[in-house]
Amino acid sequence: MNFKLLGLLFSFFLVSCAQLSERAVVEVDKQKEQESKVEQLNLPKQELTAPMLFDFLMGETAFQRGNRDVASGSYLRLAKTTRDPRIAQRATEVALLSRKPIQALSAAKIWVELDSDSILAHQTIAALLVSSNRLDEAQVYLDRLLDLEGDAAKFFMQLNNLLARSANKIETLQLVQQFAKPYSQVPEAHFAIAQAASLAGQFETARQEMELALTLRPDWEMAAIYNGRLLRHHVSSESAIEFYESYLKVNPKANKARIAFAQMLVAEKNFTMARGQFKQLLAQNSGDANVAIAVGLLSIELRDFYAAEESFKKALELGYKDLNTIRFYLASIYAQTNRLDKAMESFRSVVRGKQFLTAQIRYAYLLSKQGKLSKAREHLQKLPVKNDQERSLLIVTEAEFLREAGAHQKVFDLLSNGLKKLPSHPELLYDRAMAAGQIGKNDILEKDLRKLIQLRPGHAHAHNALGYSFAESGNRLPEALKLIEKAIKLSPGDPYIIDSLGWVHYRMGNLNKGISYLKQAFQIKSDPEIAAHLGEVLWMQGTKEDAKEIWRSTIRDYPDNEVLLNIMKKFMP
Repeated sequence: MNFKLLGLLFSFFLVSCAQLSERAVVEVDKQKEQESKVEQLNLPKQELTAPMLFDFLMGETAFQRGNRDVASGSYLRLAKTTRDPRIAQRATEVALLSRKPIQALSAAKIWVELDSDSILAHQTIAALLVSSNRLDEAQVYLDRLLDLEGDAAKFFMQLNNLLARSANKIETLQLVQQFAKPYSQVPEAHFAIAQAASLAGQFETARQEMELALTLRPDWEMAAIYNGRLLRHHVSSESAIEFYESYLKVNPKANKARIAFAQMLVAEKNFTMARGQFKQLLAQNSGDANVAIAVGLLSIELRDFYAAEESFKKALELGYKDLNTIRFYLASIYAQTNRLDKAMESFRSVVRGKQFLTAQIRYAYLLSKQGKLSKAREHLQKLPVKNDQERSLLIVTEAEFLREAGAHQKVFDLLSNGLKKLPSHPELLYDRAMAAGQIGKNDILEKDLRKLIQLRPGHAHAHNALGYSFAESGNRLPEALKLIEKAIKLSPGDPYIIDSLGWVHYRMGNLNKGISYLKQAFQIKSDPEIAAHLGEVLWMQGTKEDAKEIWRSTIRDYPDNEVLLNIMKKFMP
């Protein structure tokens, strides 16, 4: 059997495994094109031996089964033995997917040697050398890639992607500048220098080079957007606004640049100017569904929900294909504007896509708010899940519905059942610990939180919750203080942890220190439970009127908060 037969077998095997392999999605037309190219390649003429066939089958089978060490080793041996560029390419791909950079580089060298005109081969080996911080070696292949491309503009637009993994950004910038020297009249060369300079922290150089790119190609929208961002972040917002206005005056139909400008204005909270850009977008692109979507999203950021609704409906009229995304955003708008029946209908109608699970959870939440807790739980329980993270999310959501209904024992039971299937899942451990505290099972609370801290030493709220539980019981106050101080180090500025720190100091008799921390926490967030703690400590200090004022002002915003109501009943019967 000659090697051409092996090539045909190889192609057939890849196609047959298309559904299994991570990258073997082969279209019929592309397959035919590849077959025609095979005839033009200078392939070695040798017999298909049993060891070759074994390595091939072993490599592909091991790859499909996730045994990446065996797969990459088998393919590299096969590439060395057969000296076939197709096998060398596959060996490179398998090694890359297996995260074996040394083997990938070995295979790529064989690939480039055997197929010296392959643009993809040169891109691959250059990127591999760059990621290994071997820029000098990479330059040889980049030089050849520039020749193969035959298009300097295209080369420079790819260059920074190929150099992205370089650890030394200054050397990378110097390399890009060296390549760009003979191409001072190519705007893409200046664009590439600007990108590299920005990554190297040389923002003045980046700005100057981007201006040169725009001088050579004044209508270039991508460069305009990049320049606007450079000006905003490294000169001033006013400079960016001035630039965008000047650019859009000359290029009024530059939709992407106008959207970028509008987004910047929203981020700067310049809502009046942002609205003006929206109106121009709509006026100039009344038949473009994508523009309608963009305006709808920006209107949501402005909290102009009715304008957003109009834009999304306009996108529907214009035939926007992703109906599930539009349904999700419309449902969110209906919920924000208190049209709950329409919101539920729209959330329920999201049947696929990345918003599917979120939409269905929101539908269930609205059911629970209508007093239909059983139906809400049933809806969550029937939803399909792709992984343990989604399974955990649904359990935690259902527990939250039960918690809001005051069914704390059911919350604990639900989470306990969830932990039987996912015994080390952080969210379930934390939530069951909180549920255990609600029903007096402090031994389980401590057990779950200690396990969580062991699994996630950086989990600030696990440290805080355990410390707070000790502070509440009053039995292990020094340990409580240690745990809460650890939580503060992990998450400084968190109002709930600062509240716990104030509370434990109060419990330890450090009244003034306790008040100081509690005031700080309440200033960051006027939470009802923080208000309850602060008021109690103020009351015990003797400033009862201040305590009453804090409680009364907070209860107006949180009339149903049990903790605050109980503390007020205790001190103000």
